[in-house]
Amino acid sequence: MSATPLTFYGFPLSGHAHRVALMLSLLNVPHRRVDVDLPGGEHKRPEFLALNAFGQVPVIDDNGTVVADSNAILVYLAMRYGGQAWLPSDPAGAAAVQRWLSVAAGPLASGPATARLITVFGAPYDADTTVARSHALLGVMNAELAQRDYLAGAHPSIADVACYAYVSHAPEGNVSLADYPHVRAWLDRIEHLPGFVPMARTAAGLQAV
Repeated sequence: MSATPLTFYGFPLSGHAHRVALMLSLLNVPHRRVDVDLPGGEHKRPEFLALNAFGQVPVIDDNGTVVADSNAILVYLAMRYGGQAWLPSDPAGAAAVQRWLSVAAGPLASGPATARLITVFGAPYDADTTVARSHALLGVMNAELAQRDYLAGAHPSIADVACYAYVSHAPEGNVSLADYPHVRAWLDRIEHLPGFVPMARTAAGLQAV
């Protein structure tokens, strides 16, 4: 373990940041959390840009080792603190995980994550297109999760951590999960893992009150 606690820079409503919060909790890694004021533009100030030149959360500083990008942080945390329990070292297992990390950075980002950006943050994207992308992705996930308990195999991995938040919060972006029973069962399995922590929900989209 680090001589001093790891520092985690995040934002409570960011699904990308929640990936890191969840992984840190699942691995029981001692850490200090710093919430970055995104609405106030703190992520674009020189002090934060020195940590991540792209001006994005999350970032971690593990006793001098600075890692940015949520999926890169998941890889780092798994290798540093979790071993093969979360990131297999065999070629097929590692490739299966990488496939879903790519999904998280591609179809998940352009589908459910973007749909939520529209309703929660007022982002100027086309809602119909992003909702359609979301359902295309969920259909594939539902079919694959009918065959196994977790995205990359029989056991949870960083693939599941990378995809959980934006799927779980898809209804905030007007994306219903009603037609995807295997996806819902997978979400429930993640939520019952020891150390699970939720992401704050918003009353947006299908969850509006």
